[in-house]
Amino acid sequence: MKKTLSIIALSIIGLGLVSCKKENQQAAAGAEAANITDSTAGATNLAPTDSAAAPAANTAEAAPVSNQPLTSVALSENNFDFGKIKKGDKVEHVYEITNTGKNPLVISEVKPGCGCTAPDFTKDPILPGKKGKITLHFDSSSFDGNVQKYADVFANVDKAPIKLTFTANIQP
Repeated sequence: MKKTLSIIALSIIGLGLVSCKKENQQAAAGAEAANITDSTAGATNLAPTDSAAAPAANTAEAAPVSNQPLTSVALSENNFDFGKIKKGDKVEHVYEITNTGKNPLVISEVKPGCGCTAPDFTKDPILPGKKGKITLHFDSSSFDGNVQKYADVFANVDKAPIKLTFTANIQP
């Protein structure tokens, strides 16, 4: 019985790692095809443009419904490049979000595309004209080479979720 449970547990963990790597390869391929650049820095209500990086069915099911009045936002950037990092490094980046609308901005959830990424974000309402932060923490232990990851930010904006992405070149 213990042996069976151990095998099941290891299988689940293994599937999690494999799906994370598979998602990584799909995201990287999609990014290359779309040639993602940060030409939209400061744009309002950035929406995902790469359907390969974020399966629409998965995003639609997870979209929290907000009963808050809508507002608009500007990001300091929506894509960040960590450059070369060593395999096993745990890195983080802070994305600054500014409420450019007339209603308080409420970030209800930040949902990363992979278990290797963990979010922190401003939980209190962000008043008009004020800034909040979204931090993405990335654990590179399971990856090699170039990777691209994302997180969807659900908030009371017209075109939610807002997609934040980052890239890294993981060295042995």
